[in-house]
Order: sequence, then C-alpha cells, then structure tokens
Amino acid sequence: MRGGRSGRGLLVDVGPLRRSRHFRNLWLGFLINTIGSQLTMVAVPYQVYRATDSTLQVGLVSLAQLAALLVGSLVGGVVADHLDRRRLLVLSQVALGLASAALALNVVSGHPLLVVLYLASALSAGVSGIGGPTRTALVVHLVEREDLVAANALWQLLFQIGTVVGPSIAGVLAARVGLGSLYGADAVTYLAAIAAAAALPAPAVDAGRRGGLSFASFREGFGYLRSQRVLQATYLVDLNAMIFGMPRALFPALALGRFHGGPEVLGLLYSAPGVGALLAALLTGWAARISRQGIAVLAAVSVWGLAIAGFGWCAALGPALACLAVAGGADVVSAIFRGTILQVEAPDELRGRVQGVQFAVVAGGPRLGDVEAGLVASGLGVDTSVISGGLACLAGVALLAWRLPQFVGYQTPSAAVGKGAGEEEWGAGVEGLDSIGLAPEAAEPLIARREPGEESVGG
Repeated sequence: MRGGRSGRGLLVDVGPLRRSRHFRNLWLGFLINTIGSQLTMVAVPYQVYRATDSTLQVGLVSLAQLAALLVGSLVGGVVADHLDRRRLLVLSQVALGLASAALALNVVSGHPLLVVLYLASALSAGVSGIGGPTRTALVVHLVEREDLVAANALWQLLFQIGTVVGPSIAGVLAARVGLGSLYGADAVTYLAAIAAAAALPAPAVDAGRRGGLSFASFREGFGYLRSQRVLQATYLVDLNAMIFGMPRALFPALALGRFHGGPEVLGLLYSAPGVGALLAALLTGWAARISRQGIAVLAAVSVWGLAIAGFGWCAALGPALACLAVAGGADVVSAIFRGTILQVEAPDELRGRVQGVQFAVVAGGPRLGDVEAGLVASGLGVDTSVISGGLACLAGVALLAWRLPQFVGYQTPSAAVGKGAGEEEWGAGVEGLDSIGLAPEAAEPLIARREPGEESVGG
C-alpha cells in the first residue's frame, strides 16, 4: 500500500486530501484564506498610490513589509520549535485577521491614515513570517512520508489558485463596493484558517521537551545548517533563480516600451507566471515518482533561467507571455521538491528554524531580484538586464552543481529504503542508508515520529 498509491497519473495527486482529514481541513481553510489575503495584497498598494500619488511610497510600504517579514520568519522559526505549533498557528491567524480588520476600519472611518497602512501591513508581514514556518512544520505530521511530495504539490496548487482568483475578485470588489470591502472580506476569510488550525491534533512533541526559548536557539539553528550542505543548496538555488532571473521590476518599462501597451499589457506580464504555475501545479501527478530530487530542482531552475532569457529575446507579446508561463511552471516544480527536501531532512526539533530561513529566502529573493534587475537595466538597458539575468541564473546552476555534489546526488530516503516497506522497515532501514552515503545520524529525522495514539492519515 505504501509504495504504489501515489503519483500514478499526470494530474495532481489528491490522495493526501482523501487520506488525511486534518490535512484536508487545513488545505481548505487556507485556500479560502489565501484568496482573501490576495485581496489585501492588491488593495494596500492601490490605496497608498491613490492617497499619495507616489510610487516611492508604494515601494516604502513594500520595504516595511520585507523588513518585518524577514524578522518574523527568523524569529518565528525559533518560536515554532519551542512552543505549541498548533496554538501558535491559531494565534498568528487571529493577529492577521485583526490587522485586516484594522485596515477595513481605517477605510470606513472616512479619514484613512497612511500610518495605519504602514503599521498594519508591516504587522501582517511579520506575523506571516511566524505563521508560515509553523504551518509548514505541522504539515509533516499530518501526512505520511511518501505523501509529502503530493502534499507540497497541493499546497502549491492552493497558492496559485489564490494568486489567480484573488486579484480577479479584488478588481471587481474595488470597483463596485470599495476598498473597505476587500479588507473586510480578507478579515472574514481568516475565520476559516483559524477553525482549520484549531481542529488540528495535539502536537506529538511536548513543548517542554524542546528546551528553553533563547538566543542560543538561533545559534543552534544556524549551527545545524552550517553542516547541512543539501539544505544549504535548497536555499542557494532559489536565491540564484530569484536574484538573477526575476525581472519583475522591469515589467512596467517592458509593457510601455517594447510591447507598446498600457496597464492591460502590464497586467498580462504580471499574471503570466502565475497562470503557468497554476497549470504546472495541476499536472504534478508524476512528481511523487521522482527520487533524484536534487537533480529535479536543478533542472527546474535551469528551465526557469532559459525561459527568462527567452523572454528577454522576445519582441512579440505572445511568445513573451509563453516564456513567462514556462518560467512560472518551472518555479512550482522547484518549490515542490525544495519544500519536500527541507521537510524530510530537517529533524522535528529544528524544523521550524529551517522553515523560517526558507521563508526568509522565498520572501527576500524576489525583492533582491528587483534591485539587481533595476541596477543592470539602468546601466546596460532593460533587454540586456533580462537576458543577462537568465543566463546568469544558468551559470549559477552550473556553479552550484559543481560545488555541491551532495545536492546533485541527493536521493529521496523513501526511494533509498525501498518502496513498499512497512513502517517498521522504514525505521529499520536507517542502517541501510549508510551504504548510499547517508550517515545513520543524518537519517534519524527521516524515521516517522508518530505517537502510538496519533491519528493515522487514513482516519
């Protein structure tokens, strides 16, 4: 049963939703909430620009969000390893809902204050940095090990649905009802996330067994990562793709200049990667059959770099959008496998900190990419910036593959142990991992940690 139930078809494997009631409830709750949060993502910059007529102010709000998100994700990873993760997830969703409610009240007051937009946006970003790693660390305990790839694919599908549906709804509501309706609807959707998080099973690891919460916890997390080359590679390969191959900051110039369009063309450029990502997420049934996940990540990032370079060469809008869609699809594939590697390889007592660093990388990389693209474009031109970024991404993949052979040779533990093995065989297979280059102590986090009384995914 364990070896052959996943990854048989082309479409996304929905098995984890069928087999795990808790994962299904969490997925549905956060699907509703993700659509809602996209309403606020659209409303905040729009309201700031309407109030100030300044793109600088819009950028400063984004900068405030980034700073809060980086701090929140690093702190949140430590907190998630020392406190009750279920309770922490519930509290984070409550705080996020209150922040959206504050934004709604600010609008309906009749005299909205710009400072409220700054403070509420920064608060939301910081709390998201806590809730994100906490949620990811919890998912590992909601599905079986061989379902992690499918679960990550489903989570990517959830996010892509939100990024496509949410902005579409936002445009309609903003035009017909007003910005207050966007913030209010977002606040209401947090009820679904709160209910799903509150219904999760009690954590298998007692908070008292995780040690004290202190600055030493930060050092412990980073000390662990210094010795984990495979985990380092998952961060570096994503930073490589986002810093060099993320031309998002150049979309306005490209829409007006190369493609001779306006806001409609700009919207197409922004949405094209999301459309490709959504289609790719729907067609991930094959992903669970991939055992060489390190190679899969490097291949996906290579496709990303090639697609971005191709986008830089395209003079016509249609082929340019197609290249962006391919890049978005490749990014989803990379994210699925990177997320699975991090969840499997990190021990549970450090998983929150590992995911916290991942959250900081995912949030910070695109912003750094905006800076890199803008700087190169200012000196060498927009077209050169896009093309050189894609090619630099490919060079970065080659460098990482050369310097990190552990990542190139990384094989999923489930494949190494042998599919079709029972739970007892999974734990007994640790010694066998040594023969393929994994030390027994490195394999300890791969052993299932379910408590005897914990609900199985089939319950």
